[in-house]
Amino acid sequence: MLRISLLGLFFGTIGTTIGGIIGIISKRNSNRFLSFILAFASGLMLAVVCFDLIPESLEISSLTIVIVGIILGIIVMTICDILVDKKFNNSNSIKSSLLRTGIVVSIGLALHNIPEGLAIGSGFDASNKLGISLAIAICLHDIPEGISMAIPMKNGGMSKMKVMFYVIMSGIATGIGAWIGAIIGTISVKVIAICLSFAAGAMLYIVSGELIPESNKLYNGNMSILANILGFLLGFIAINIVTY
Repeated sequence: MLRISLLGLFFGTIGTTIGGIIGIISKRNSNRFLSFILAFASGLMLAVVCFDLIPESLEISSLTIVIVGIILGIIVMTICDILVDKKFNNSNSIKSSLLRTGIVVSIGLALHNIPEGLAIGSGFDASNKLGISLAIAICLHDIPEGISMAIPMKNGGMSKMKVMFYVIMSGIATGIGAWIGAIIGTISVKVIAICLSFAAGAMLYIVSGELIPESNKLYNGNMSILANILGFLLGFIAINIVTY
């Protein structure tokens, strides 16, 4: 169990950390570039929701459980958003807006990383080969997520050390999920289904309420639309490559 937890922690943290480092060292800070990154991330997350999280939860559970999980995810993210809003006193400056988006995204991705960890833990419970395959796939898809967290926080004025702290903490959630997955194994698929659909709801909120509006606010042009579509298509391709 300890080995599975440590492997989940390693693979979950390394992907987001690499993405966070890329986001921090990025020198391009124009509104157009930031808009592109946020729109791309929103398309990628939407693909994960549509072709990964929701189908997986429907496969192992009922439509009712999936809908309940999605609604719970949206409610929790709405509460988090309100609390973050209060912290920034509803400031409308670009820096505050970017920082707020980065923090909300990091919270949402941490919630999303828990069912990813569950998948790793359950995968290892079935076989080492399946567990390793899932862990590597999740590690690779965590890289753009780390970028989508780090860039808005960095450009919102947060220190590099603090940005990396948030990025790493988000990745640690995967290790927690792997530990839980190793405990429950295949005993309760309903728990896994709720976690997956909960993550889907949280990510839907992030995409609709944070990433797309912030992207359009930074640069209201065709580039953000194309970046969104590109992220969605690449996410769809990546998920299908991993699946098959």
